[in-house]
Parts: sequence; C-alpha cells; structure tokens
Amino acid sequence: MILPVSVTFSVISSVLLSRRSRGSVTAETAAALPALMVVLGAGLWAVTAVEARLECVDAARAGARAASRGEPLERVRGGALSVAPAGAVVAVTRSAETVRVEVSVSVRPRWGASLPGVTVHAAAVSVTEPGLER
Repeated sequence: MILPVSVTFSVISSVLLSRRSRGSVTAETAAALPALMVVLGAGLWAVTAVEARLECVDAARAGARAASRGEPLERVRGGALSVAPAGAVVAVTRSAETVRVEVSVSVRPRWGASLPGVTVHAAAVSVTEPGLER
C-alpha cells in the first residue's frame, strides 16, 4: 500500500516533534499545578462559607419559631446558638406583632488562618402568636 506523500510527511513530522517535546508536558504541568491548587482552595473556602450560611439560616429560623411561641429571649438565643456554627452571634428583636432573629458568624478557611474572614449573615422574621403576654 502506498500512502500519499502529504500523509507520510505528516506522520514522520509528528513522530519527530513528539521526540523533541517529551519534557514539555512535565514543564506545563509543573507550571499549572500551583494555579490549580489555588482554585481548589478557593472552591473549598466557598463551600465552607455556604455551609456556614445554611447553618445560620437554620439557626435564625429555629430562633424565630421559638420566639413566636412566646419563649423567653434567653432560651431563644440559646436554642439558636445550639444550631448555629461555632462563634456565631445571635440578636433577637421582639415587637408587638413580629419577632426578628439575626445570626452572623465570621468564617475563615481552615487551611489559611492568616487569610481574612468572610462574615455570613442570616435573618428570620416570624409573626407572634396571638394571646401571648410579654
């Protein structure tokens, strides 16, 4: 079988180029690996911040439900703190008709304690049940 000259020439040139550039894949990987690690770290940090945000939302909702039932404010704060992430701050505001619970926490990546923290915040508002005395 006789191959056309252009096909034979391209096969021979690709074999020669692959022999000359054998170490280039290693060098490209070594250059790209630190950037990949930075992107991976930023992704993990974002997942940690989202996890803390969801925990704050759960804590604010639980506190608002408890406060709308007429539970004492200290019990409301304690219940919200038990659901919230470690180091969270809970603020409860009660008016004549509504209750507002705010939960916030500063999140730092576990692998980079010197990096600045991101503050996540959540709030929940609930209507006070009728007939409850303050």
